[in-house]
Amino acid sequence: MKNTLIVAQDLSEQLQEEVREAAKEWKVIFGRKGEEWKSEINNAEIVAGWKPEMEKELSKDAPLRWIQTWSAGVDSLPLDTYEKKGYIVTSANGVHAYPISETIFALLLGWTRKIHKYVRQQGRKEWHHAHLNGEIHGKTMMIYGVGAIGEETAKIAQAFGMKVIGVRKSGKSSANTDEVITTAEADQRINEADVIVNALPLTDETKEYFTLKRFQKMKKEAFFINIGRGDTVVEEALIAVLEAGQLAGAGLDVFQTEPLPKSSLLWNMEQVIITPHTAGSTALYNDRVIRNIFLPNLKAYLNNEELPVNVVNFKEGY
Repeated sequence: MKNTLIVAQDLSEQLQEEVREAAKEWKVIFGRKGEEWKSEINNAEIVAGWKPEMEKELSKDAPLRWIQTWSAGVDSLPLDTYEKKGYIVTSANGVHAYPISETIFALLLGWTRKIHKYVRQQGRKEWHHAHLNGEIHGKTMMIYGVGAIGEETAKIAQAFGMKVIGVRKSGKSSANTDEVITTAEADQRINEADVIVNALPLTDETKEYFTLKRFQKMKKEAFFINIGRGDTVVEEALIAVLEAGQLAGAGLDVFQTEPLPKSSLLWNMEQVIITPHTAGSTALYNDRVIRNIFLPNLKAYLNNEELPVNVVNFKEGY
């Protein structure tokens, strides 16, 4: 009986062929709908495009060994349970580096060059300067979370002549920042930043990391960007500092509750730019997951080697 691999996503014919070619001796199932994978879930050794509902379908003696997620974050998965079961979990971390870094600068430039104001004025057919005077050259950006997204963002920021300070728990150096500091050091220096980018994953340590106290340490002229996880920010605290004028503005792609409730005060704040958790969207998403992550790992797996890309550290939570 052949080993079974499920790819629970709708891939192009070209990508399907590349997966089949890599797993010639395996039975390969494609399709994101339940009816396309449900009958084979208890035969699958590998599942790419893991879905929470698959957990309910698994029998105790299912041969599942490796889960490839289709998202960078794995905070929604019961990692403790998967570790006990001996699963390997790999994420889609890194797939988003280009689109999310571009979104970061869309939000930032939209803010400094008043594009958000001008779009609103265009709707009213209103010709007004809107007191445009901001620019980012020479400013300081502090990036919390210097992974693939943080590195790409730092590289672009430096091209704009910005000073870039990376924040890592370990303080480990980075290729594209001017310096890297620890989270403890960042608390003492956050008031140096003109732009704060939150690219933190959601873990026990980062949950509600940006508190009222932390926001109040930022300079009043600073712009806060969150493209990480909504639950890393205490949203009420962010609203409070924005309302009080203790923070100049914010660009937000992720929220504690999604969709963002219509009752949220953030919707009507002139100094806030909102995108609906779309920062990582790109036509190249599936190509990158398959070619940059899954296929290199599949080759290693079939050769009984350690998987080289994005293996989740269960203790760290990412």
